[in-house]
Amino acid sequence: MLAFIARRIGVLFLILFGSSFILYNLAAIAGDPVGDLRFSDDPEIQAQIRELEEFLRLDVPPPLRYFIWLRGVLGIFTGNLDLGLTRLRLPVSGEIATAMPITIRLVIFATVFAIIVGIALGIVTALRQYSRFDYSMTFFAFLLFSLPIFWVAVLLKQYLAIRFNTFLSDPQITTTWKIGVGLLGAVFWGSLLGSKRGSFWRVFAIVFVATFAFLSFVDAANWLTDPALGPVLIGLLSIGIAFGITYLSTGFGNKAALYASLTMAPLTVISYFVVSSSLNSSSSIPQLLRYALITTVVAVAVALAFARIDRGPIVRTTIITGLLSAHLIVVDKFMQTWKPYMEEGAVSFRPIPTLGQAKQLLTPDEFWISTLDILVHLFLPTIALTLISFAGYIRFSRGTLLEVLNQDYIRTARAKGLNERTVIMRHAFRNTLIPLTTIMVVDFAGIVGGAIITERVFGWYGMGTLFNRAITSQDLNLLMGVFFITATLAVMANLIADLLYSALDPRIRAGSGK
Repeated sequence: MLAFIARRIGVLFLILFGSSFILYNLAAIAGDPVGDLRFSDDPEIQAQIRELEEFLRLDVPPPLRYFIWLRGVLGIFTGNLDLGLTRLRLPVSGEIATAMPITIRLVIFATVFAIIVGIALGIVTALRQYSRFDYSMTFFAFLLFSLPIFWVAVLLKQYLAIRFNTFLSDPQITTTWKIGVGLLGAVFWGSLLGSKRGSFWRVFAIVFVATFAFLSFVDAANWLTDPALGPVLIGLLSIGIAFGITYLSTGFGNKAALYASLTMAPLTVISYFVVSSSLNSSSSIPQLLRYALITTVVAVAVALAFARIDRGPIVRTTIITGLLSAHLIVVDKFMQTWKPYMEEGAVSFRPIPTLGQAKQLLTPDEFWISTLDILVHLFLPTIALTLISFAGYIRFSRGTLLEVLNQDYIRTARAKGLNERTVIMRHAFRNTLIPLTTIMVVDFAGIVGGAIITERVFGWYGMGTLFNRAITSQDLNLLMGVFFITATLAVMANLIADLLYSALDPRIRAGSGK
């Protein structure tokens, strides 16, 4: 394995060297950094041109100039990385250090959400092959995949920001909207859960009535402007989470896992009253991480109290249930912060922003308000990027699962009498992840590359904007700095994908076939 990793790293270094050399020379030859100065009438322009040429080392041929840049990059091995200076005499590393966290914040939520939702819907469409749900999701996936991101982003700004902010001034949900949303939800869940016509209409009726009743409650309680979950709703949702996670993880036949997961529901309600007083304006991320650690320890203790044999799946199920249930307490705190956030002078009852990554006029020491401000600024870009990117995961995971379900070992598992949940979750799903690993890892590597169009539409200053600025201003050092970071992550992603292949599939081993 070590020899395999060493060979792969050697190949990756060659790829980085070759691609950076080609890009540097193409960019240097294609552009003229002083071209915009040659047409100036300033009598001092020739001196400025000579000074800029000397600063950019334009007297050195591009192939040789590349090695001057490469010498600074190789300083990373001695702890002295030097990516050069931009045309504005600013360190490239400083520009990237400023832009990279913004891009990660912008894109990582959308990428993770697209992976989870896309794979989940892809698996369901494979299990409902040739059903109404399958055809509907196929059409929906191809539709989203073909839409231009700038058009989707502008529509989201118009309807989910501008018009929704206006709606919040007098949030009255009309009967027409209640019926329309109820019908959409009923058709979706009926197609998802109703495999036959009778079950489809039963699910359709239940979901329609539940959605209509929920929207009526939201309207009557003015929940859109002053929302909260409260201990009762947190307890009910925790019970639902316990049933859902247990079914997916071990099945209801494992009573110990079910009872341990259900035990986390009352413990979550108790922790709601214990923790709520400490969740104030001075809260912090480390404090929330400590609560998550305590929840994990409690979940392990509860699982071990119920488990007698096969403790691993029970502990795993209880931990996931406990963390998701505890997450509801944090969600409730953000919902309680919604009204004070709207009353802030910088917000002025228009909470959904259309530009920027945060409001600079908010009080920075108010943890919940400032964090909520970051989240609402992420709302529209995350939806835009998710809608465009998760369609590929739907189609890819659907095709992969259908291929896996036709394998001999799946037929053998069914012939042994295993229930369908065990066949899908334990045998088919893991092997479905093997080809998905490639696109998932590459997508994570592409996070730092940024989303140029999305950043421009929503006014974010991230890696995409930095890359666009480097091209338009013919700033070679800045261009190569962005390329160095993104290309390094891309080739490392390929190495990680190879290692994950070996972890997910025992048949794949380094040096196999020799």
